[in-house]
Amino acid sequence: MEYVQERVTTLHALTDHRPDAPTGRAAVVVPMTEREYGTLAAERVLTSLEQVDPARVIVPLRATPELAGPFASWLDGFDLDVETLWCDGPRLADRLADHDLDGDRGKGRDVWLALGRALDEEFVVVHDADTATYSPAFVNRLLFPIAHGHEFSKGYYARVEDGALYGRLFRLFFRPLVRALASVHDADVLEYLEAFRYALAGEFAATSDLVSKLRVQRGWGLEIGTLGEAFVHAGFAGSAQVDLGRYEHDHRSVDGPTGLADMSRAVGAATLRVAADAGVAVEYDTLADRYREAAGELVGRYATDAAFNGLEYDRTDEREQVATYAEAVAKPGPDDRLPAWEDTTLSPATVAAAARADLEAAVDAEGATNAEQSVDPSPDATSGAVPPRRDGSPTWGGDR
Repeated sequence: MEYVQERVTTLHALTDHRPDAPTGRAAVVVPMTEREYGTLAAERVLTSLEQVDPARVIVPLRATPELAGPFASWLDGFDLDVETLWCDGPRLADRLADHDLDGDRGKGRDVWLALGRALDEEFVVVHDADTATYSPAFVNRLLFPIAHGHEFSKGYYARVEDGALYGRLFRLFFRPLVRALASVHDADVLEYLEAFRYALAGEFAATSDLVSKLRVQRGWGLEIGTLGEAFVHAGFAGSAQVDLGRYEHDHRSVDGPTGLADMSRAVGAATLRVAADAGVAVEYDTLADRYREAAGELVGRYATDAAFNGLEYDRTDEREQVATYAEAVAKPGPDDRLPAWEDTTLSPATVAAAARADLEAAVDAEGATNAEQSVDPSPDATSGAVPPRRDGSPTWGGDR
């Protein structure tokens, strides 16, 4: 147990205390995809939020039209004021195109849509829904520094699970990349990025005023892009990080379309753009080599730390990951960040109306399909059962 302070205010979970925080004045944004539908982890998050009782919960949802309605119905079964913001409908796509905001779709884009809806509240909290160790205290801990003079706070936690070290993209890519940059560039932004103990955590809180100023990365660069914006608008003095204790996430493979290698490209681009925005003239010719050197040193330290704690550690696998991530050390492409909500002509009310109309149309279409299948059932019509609503009422599409 330690209580060392970084250059940003660092609040430690030295006890199990749940601090008082203005949860009733906060909107909680919980991005979800259809893989969270009915899972025990998502159920735990939502039932825990019932104890928190925030002003609103906004779920930016990525799901097929067939599942959007049942998913929204499942969410409505919780004792929360939940707004399901379906992000994949045609009307919403048209409204974004009308304002020249169409483009790549990813987690960041979905969160950005929800952040606009959250601006009606005084505070905003964002976190994922894939942890099996979620606690109602997390929202209070994230909000506490915001209620005590800070504008931005970020969660951190140790990724030690199943007898091994995780948090691989942070440990093996982001941290050594920042150290490689700092080895030849003396810049406050690099000290700021390195001050956060788990920069890739998806959990943060902020004032709605700061949220309205954030330019948002469309994809997996969301977390680092948000830190870069927080550096600009809150700085060291206005930023904090809070210990969320034990926090277990799903694990991703290194390869594959949503694997860590794919994510590293977005994280690398976001990190290097944050540095460039702050005036760092990145020396790309030598950066990859400096990254490999910094990562190699850290692999040795992680091995020692793992052995000290009796954890498994595969040096060969970690070095192979470093070699893979080194391919992501490259100059970022065109800047396709979404603008700050205070700078766009699109209104959150327009987003909400389009998403609501899309969801209603998806529900109507699914209902018509179910009606046809109830007359002449087929094997497909009786598959894909959906979880019941927790209040016992039927789900949309629940008669399939």
